[in-house]
Amino acid sequence: MSLVEEIKKEIRDIQDFPKEGVLFKDITPIFYNSKLCSKIAEAFINRMPQKPDAVVGIESRGFLFGFLTANKLGVPFILVRKEGKLPYKTIKHKYDLEYGSSTIEIHQDALKPNDKVIIHDDLLATGGTAEAAANLVKKLGAIVLGYNFVIGLDFLKGEQKLKQHSNNITCLVHY
Repeated sequence: MSLVEEIKKEIRDIQDFPKEGVLFKDITPIFYNSKLCSKIAEAFINRMPQKPDAVVGIESRGFLFGFLTANKLGVPFILVRKEGKLPYKTIKHKYDLEYGSSTIEIHQDALKPNDKVIIHDDLLATGGTAEAAANLVKKLGAIVLGYNFVIGLDFLKGEQKLKQHSNNITCLVHY
């Protein structure tokens, strides 16, 4: 069985979550299979254009494989969180959502100028949050090497927003 088939076999569809009309792709069952988790991290590493200086994970599901991948690479893992969740001095980036806006932040000392980073999240939908994370990375003078996602919802065309920062966009499975 291919990696894509293994991942899709574990992903659970939840109808009308978090709101009516949404078909939520639940990756939680993947975490019950440690061998599959290792394969996923290795797949991300094998698809990277080069070894990054750090992996940036987006709250909260982006922390899971982002940390595992950074750990396997032996590089720092950097948290991007919702406003007010990080304890030290931060820089912020406000961005628009489908209905409203949100703000994410990163510690101001998390990256050095010219650090090359991979941005990781569990799912690429419209690309708004991943693009906001890229803007934070750039505010610190670092370089976006690429993006990693377990799932890509291709019909939402999120890749288009991200390509202005990097063409290296990995989605292990596509819907």
